[in-house]
Amino acid sequence: MKHAAAKSSVDILGQIETIEKDILSLKLSVLKKFTPSGKKTVKLKGVFKGVDITDEEISATQKSLYSKIEM
Repeated sequence: MKHAAAKSSVDILGQIETIEKDILSLKLSVLKKFTPSGKKTVKLKGVFKGVDITDEEISATQKSLYSKIEM
């Protein structure tokens, strides 16, 4: 019975190690997406001609977009 429990523990530890590697890989892929790529920034001048956007609207939008991201 002890042998089965020990083997089970080793299996669980192996699964945890695999999950840790997957999480690290996921973290790296997310970081790559948020890292500046050196591409030219597109200007939207004129697209919103006549539209007034307040600082409060910008702040609310940022909170909405980035509320679930922890950096």
